[in-house]
Amino acid sequence: MKPSANLIQRQTQSLVMSPQQMQSIRLLQMNHFELSQFIAQEVEQNPLLEFQDDNVADGECGGTQDGEYAHQSEDAGGDDGYDNRDQALSTDWCDNGGSASTSRLNDELDANYTDVFPDDGAPQRLDAPELVSQWKSMPGSGEGADYDLDDFVAGQVSLRDHLAQQIPFVLPDMADRLIAQTFVDQLDERGHLQADIVEASERLGTSLAQAERVLATLQSLDPPGVFARSLAECLAIQLRQKDRYDPAMQALVENLELLARRDFATLKRLCGVDEEDLLDMLREIRQLNPKPGSGFEAGVSQAITPDVVVRPASDGGWLVELNPDTLPRVLVNKSYSSLVKKNDEARAFLAGCQEKVSWLKRSLDEREKTIMKVVIEIVRQQDAFLLHGVDYLRPLNQKTVAEAIKMDESTVSRVTSNKYMLTPRGLFELKYFFTVSISAVAGGDSHSAEAVRHKIRALILRESPEAVLSDNDIVEMLKKGGVDLARRTVAKYRQEMNIASSVQRRREKRALAKVAGF
Repeated sequence: MKPSANLIQRQTQSLVMSPQQMQSIRLLQMNHFELSQFIAQEVEQNPLLEFQDDNVADGECGGTQDGEYAHQSEDAGGDDGYDNRDQALSTDWCDNGGSASTSRLNDELDANYTDVFPDDGAPQRLDAPELVSQWKSMPGSGEGADYDLDDFVAGQVSLRDHLAQQIPFVLPDMADRLIAQTFVDQLDERGHLQADIVEASERLGTSLAQAERVLATLQSLDPPGVFARSLAECLAIQLRQKDRYDPAMQALVENLELLARRDFATLKRLCGVDEEDLLDMLREIRQLNPKPGSGFEAGVSQAITPDVVVRPASDGGWLVELNPDTLPRVLVNKSYSSLVKKNDEARAFLAGCQEKVSWLKRSLDEREKTIMKVVIEIVRQQDAFLLHGVDYLRPLNQKTVAEAIKMDESTVSRVTSNKYMLTPRGLFELKYFFTVSISAVAGGDSHSAEAVRHKIRALILRESPEAVLSDNDIVEMLKKGGVDLARRTVAKYRQEMNIASSVQRRREKRALAKVAGF
């Protein structure tokens, strides 16, 4: 058969999503920080949008007094606590320039708001009069009226800066300092050296002996244990500086894997000490710092801002509301639109901008309503947890919530990603409330996997050195409490919680009991 070209009509159905619909789905998954960045980009690109001035919220008038909120929460009902916190801007006390007129306030309120004594004020007290001549920028010194408080705050010294201050005193040779700087650049956040000495010496064109000599000098710097290439070397450096690195301690440091397994009998034989001396050595090991560089970490810890706040209601229920600090606050500047209304090209451009504003408002409204629906259903399902604690956490999955609020399961997944809820029990990620179901004994109510982990942890914390629970013992005790769980599942949960086995716990508890004198 010869190939030929033919025209064939075919009817198909396909789901096509517009870019705005896809962006609305992405908005639903964004957390507070990502949403703030997205809104900032929209404000930068759209001349009709601008951020709300904080002074406006406090009752002062800004430059957008004739504008309206681009996003205003709608009340979803008093029972669920959906709080409407955005208010329309008031322009009663603002003139056309965007600031309150003094003469107008005087006429309207029958009062005089003129500053009669502008130059009078309470004298500023000097913090330390005897130092004024030496410190010109001191608050109250006269010439230092425009001082910055940040100039008087000591900055945090990083690990590299701390080491850079010491290196010139121990390494006067410039070639040695170059090698030292290479090693400093390869320190991790713990203060451990991640460089290969042989490779570093070849790359720098120096001898291995010189590189090792420089490294040995660097290991004598503060903090003790810095520039170690392993945990054992870090502990050995600190013990040497304390003059406690004898043969017995050396054997202990070289066999840290036995210490992790609590194999005290083998350690006593390798170290050549009795049990009392071994316990003293363990106390010294516990006082050392395995991460000498952690105290100099300059990373800024990010505070988590809850997206939803849950509080007890007066009727015994729960009041659920969105955190107003996470709601975007932008204004629509209508005055800009009126200025360029006569220009045809500008009118077409502003029409597109206005369409984006309308889409943004609808998307943000839908985002908040969807979050509220999901959170209210989670609170309804986990009411016992909020009242009594983690033992009463119910097994829950996203499909159950999706069917209850008549939404797709993928929508629930997007809503609960990277979002947090503040409750009387603490701050929790929304994903925390979705746990696997553990079957109960004799057909009882199922249990949450997180609640079962809590029970296992509580049982192990209450055990005594003479009666350490094995995994089988924990299984039997859980069955008495109505939880049907296999031994391998108990072992898996125990390992996830970084809890040692019964043999290791028995050795450790008995050793600690002897130290305590029991």
